[in-house]
Amino acid sequence: MNLSITKVMTNFSSILKSLKPGIPKRYLLFVAAIVWTFAGGMLLYRGFDMMVLNPKWIWLKTALSLLAGCLFYALMFSNVSSKHITRIKENKHERPCFFSFFNWKGYMMMVPMMTLGIMLRTTGIVSPIYLSIGYIVMGTPLLISSFRFYFSGYNYHKAVK
Repeated sequence: MNLSITKVMTNFSSILKSLKPGIPKRYLLFVAAIVWTFAGGMLLYRGFDMMVLNPKWIWLKTALSLLAGCLFYALMFSNVSSKHITRIKENKHERPCFFSFFNWKGYMMMVPMMTLGIMLRTTGIVSPIYLSIGYIVMGTPLLISSFRFYFSGYNYHKAVK
């Protein structure tokens, strides 16, 4: 009886492994870059789109938002993106799962942030004028971080050799 359960579990495990969408680490860095580019680009697009609703002081608000985003990158996102890049490069699997560009903490942080952003935008709790600033401040470090992923993916083989 135990032998058959062990055999079934072994077969099930091998089936799951064969279904895992594994890709080379270099390509995983590019997947991460594309995801971060999409997220940052979408936030910047929505932020600028809302910013033009109130064009008063638009250049100053835009410049300060971008500056705050760069500062946010330097103080926090630089470390976050560096940790993700290191985690991907040092992954013990040659072909890690396609979805492992984030660790579980990254996914757990992303879900509430997306939910909060959508809720604030759709409910109108926060004025689009202020929301646009927040979107630009958040989109800027995401986009800058995506460039680090592109750079790491491009130079992956040079670093390995």
